[in-house]
Amino acid sequence: MKKLLPFVISVMISFILLKSHAVRAQVPDSTQGKILDSYPKFQFKGLFQGRFTTSLKKNVDVEGLHHTDDKGTNNSFSLKYMRAQVKGQISKRVEVVALANFADFKNDPKTRVLENAYLRYSFNPKVAITVGQFRPWFGLEETYPVDIIKSLEWSNQYTEFGKNGWTSFQIGASVGGTLPIGTIPLRYAVSVVNGNGKNQVSDKDNGKQFLTRIVFDLSKKHDFSIGLNGGTGTVFKRNVHALAFDISSKFQLAQKWNMDFQIEAKQAINHNLYFSLEQTNRLENIYQYQMRGAYFLPNMRYEIDYKNLKAIEFSCRYEYLDTDFRQNSNPRQSIVPMFSLEFLKNYGARIQMGMQIDYYKHQFESSNKYNGNLFILQVQSRL
Repeated sequence: MKKLLPFVISVMISFILLKSHAVRAQVPDSTQGKILDSYPKFQFKGLFQGRFTTSLKKNVDVEGLHHTDDKGTNNSFSLKYMRAQVKGQISKRVEVVALANFADFKNDPKTRVLENAYLRYSFNPKVAITVGQFRPWFGLEETYPVDIIKSLEWSNQYTEFGKNGWTSFQIGASVGGTLPIGTIPLRYAVSVVNGNGKNQVSDKDNGKQFLTRIVFDLSKKHDFSIGLNGGTGTVFKRNVHALAFDISSKFQLAQKWNMDFQIEAKQAINHNLYFSLEQTNRLENIYQYQMRGAYFLPNMRYEIDYKNLKAIEFSCRYEYLDTDFRQNSNPRQSIVPMFSLEFLKNYGARIQMGMQIDYYKHQFESSNKYNGNLFILQVQSRL
């Protein structure tokens, strides 16, 4: 054993020297061009977003609920997002993404917290397949994250369509990419999802919802795009469908001034409402329960770039939403003016001040269907 030990040590030293020489030989010098990409690669992102909300309407709390006993909370600090995301580029074609919102631990975390959890395989710019939990493309708001939103919050219709499985985080599969049609780039996505939200053990039934989005990028100079969206499927053996249309553009008004706007309209069967009603209290025909909504969101931006202050923005979203316009129509109209100060580029740090003003055609005491005015002060930082 004693005679064998020096031999083993000498072999190990020789192996280490040969290995270090091989590593050095793999590193090209400056005359050999750039170093080849190596995998895996990892990218980490995060978002903090908190707000202070106060109700300016008597007997209406910060959640928009009306109280007759004056016991509602009319001001509150809250944590909206504490997100952490990791993206792993496994190879040139394969990436895996995980996104969690730790602020959701304040609620029942059973179907919350984990938001994105998907794998994407890209054959080329024309075709990429995504499987897992993600936000399937159905409308304009699905194409950007909440940290670069031009308003204080997602639109009301985005939330309502999410309850019906058309928007927000869903579990399923999707194929999408960019296809040139002459000189016009066309972006598309075709998805199939369970339709019952995120972090579910399995589908709620054997039905699936199919979604399609096509975007025509008509002007690169003004970022002018038109999106067409359609969806169909079955929920508890009932046929459902949804349609949507959106327009977006951006204009350079002066050297430091620019303006962008978004217009979006949606209509769908409100099967979430239909199945929430007692069978004896609802009509047999599910097509009698439909929702529709539209919003217009202009945003003015001034690139001030003075010391730490990078830009000033002002937006004002107007929205119309009726969740049951054929049976019990009670449209909600919302006006959301917002003033924003950006302290780091790409919304790395910003302060937002705004109001949410809601009007209902019919008000009901002790419910959320009651006129209200909220003032919101929001701060965020992202990386």
